[in-house]
Amino acid sequence: MAIVAPLQHKKLEGKVAIITGGASGIGEATAQLFAKHGARIVIADIQDELGQEVAKSIGQESCMYMHCDVADEDQVKALVGRTVQIYGQLDIMLSNAGTLSSCDQVVLDLDMSQLDRLFGVDIRGNVACVKHAARAMVDGRVRGTIVCTASVAARIGGDKRTDYFMAKHAIIGLVKSASKQLGHHGIRVNAVSPFMVVTPLMRMAYNYDKDDQEIEKMYQPLTSLKDVVLEAKHVADAVLFLVSDDAAFLTGHDLVVDGGFTT
Repeated sequence: MAIVAPLQHKKLEGKVAIITGGASGIGEATAQLFAKHGARIVIADIQDELGQEVAKSIGQESCMYMHCDVADEDQVKALVGRTVQIYGQLDIMLSNAGTLSSCDQVVLDLDMSQLDRLFGVDIRGNVACVKHAARAMVDGRVRGTIVCTASVAARIGGDKRTDYFMAKHAIIGLVKSASKQLGHHGIRVNAVSPFMVVTPLMRMAYNYDKDDQEIEKMYQPLTSLKDVVLEAKHVADAVLFLVSDDAAFLTGHDLVVDGGFTT
């Protein structure tokens, strides 16, 4: 049996964090990492069974699950309110929930109903999470940190999935504006922009029937790093940095985790 060495320094000891989209992918990896660093975590998602399983795997002393559809502002407000009611504070918000349209969404054939659905989650959802997390932090006099999951899509254009690229650009605008407005309260707001990560959402959107390793190998040559593939844990490490005291003077920043893809 492998012996896991204790962390030399728990970077989030005593902190309370909400992670939306925390039932799988980047959100799940971040929840597991935050717990190792001493945080108490609320996983918020619409995947109830998966979310409860993740919370159970982390342990009820450190983690709980709450159902939340971020496209519904009232649900986000209730999520934040209940978290503060239970734990007495909110220190960290990772606004990570997102979705993709079920069609290619090229400009000439853009499905507006699909666009509205995606914007409801990927834009309105992020706005609601930033708004209500910030309000709780200001009311609680907490010098908190907020991170939104964007994408390398926020730096380039695409030959399809137009609505997704638009939404990720909007997230960066939100982060930059919120960081300027909330800095007065000591609240830092940043973004993390990963390259392609093999997650359940990605597999569903692209209808891949390959295993994770095969998919990762497909995208690895597009980056500058030889024999290194991006995994959810790498993005979680970046988020941990952004919310910890290691990044105490970083706000309004978009941390790109792409192995040099956008260079």
